[in-house]
Amino acid sequence: MSLHVLITGNMGYVGPAVVRHLRSVFPGARLTGLDLGFFAHCLTGAETLPETMLDEQLYLDVRDVPDSVLDGVDVVVNLAAVSNDPMGKTYEAPTMEINNAAAVRLAERARARGARAFVFASSCSVYGFAEGGARSESDPLNPLTAYARSKIETEVALQPIADSDFRVTCLRFPTACGMSDRLRLDLVLNDFVAAAMVSKQIEILSDGTPWRPLIDTNDMALAIEWASNRTLGEDFLAINVGTNSCNHQVRDLAEMVASELPGVGIDINQDAPPDKRSYQVEFGLYGALAPGHLPRYDLRASVRGLIEGFERMAFADASFRDSQYMRLKVISGYRERGLLDERLRWVQPKGLDEVSKVA
Repeated sequence: MSLHVLITGNMGYVGPAVVRHLRSVFPGARLTGLDLGFFAHCLTGAETLPETMLDEQLYLDVRDVPDSVLDGVDVVVNLAAVSNDPMGKTYEAPTMEINNAAAVRLAERARARGARAFVFASSCSVYGFAEGGARSESDPLNPLTAYARSKIETEVALQPIADSDFRVTCLRFPTACGMSDRLRLDLVLNDFVAAAMVSKQIEILSDGTPWRPLIDTNDMALAIEWASNRTLGEDFLAINVGTNSCNHQVRDLAEMVASELPGVGIDINQDAPPDKRSYQVEFGLYGALAPGHLPRYDLRASVRGLIEGFERMAFADASFRDSQYMRLKVISGYRERGLLDERLRWVQPKGLDEVSKVA
């Protein structure tokens, strides 16, 4: 019997790398994507539509997945989420509906339909502001945003439903970075490379000292492969994904980018108030349980991948922070045009009769 993997939120930033990697390592598997399609049009230099590597693409809200979709599914990879802090702040209620309630419901129903594994894309942002050294899985959590709260509340709710027949893995990912077929530039390293490419100047809004762990999208895909088929660890596992070399101060990120693009200047706001989103993460548990799936992209490789991707795109958008590369801008555009409601559900178009009446 072949492996059947359901990947929710596959048409976002990370999804294309996950689909490509799973197709490579599980060539005979049935891969099904499930996504509402908010960012389907946000392609960035893709040579082919990423979804052509799937056996099936479903355009569904993760809040409304029919039971029939879960029939025969062995592994659920749940990427579907309101994806960052600004979006979570603007759309707090939908963030909790999608990131938390829908994820837990999906896991419960997948388990009831016979799935054996559930992989949840969690986040190291659950550590919030953490002074005094790197945080391990056993350290206290300090979620500062709706996005981070949605992740930890889901982890808590998933733990009781895990057992030897249904393994749940919550992958606490660092800040994502790297090139993608649907690139986001509302991420720190990606923003720095884009700014360096179009203006030869990187502006750091903080004093440059906050710590961030980073991970390339390709290494996120590698971890998802491991979690889909892992044999080590407890039935429920919440784990930091990366290596200790993934921890960087923001100014180090800027300096790395500048070292790859000669002539780029760095402007640090020395008068900025302290940035509370600062934390280092300890990755020893992941190293012990997944030694064959450790990150393969260091920071320099991610920077070079972005530069090559931008060159391939002939990227020259100096106003990229007001473009479709910013996820909140895309959603706000839909809302302004009346295409999405306040719960981030598509608004059904008017029928022909209604349209003629309006005209």
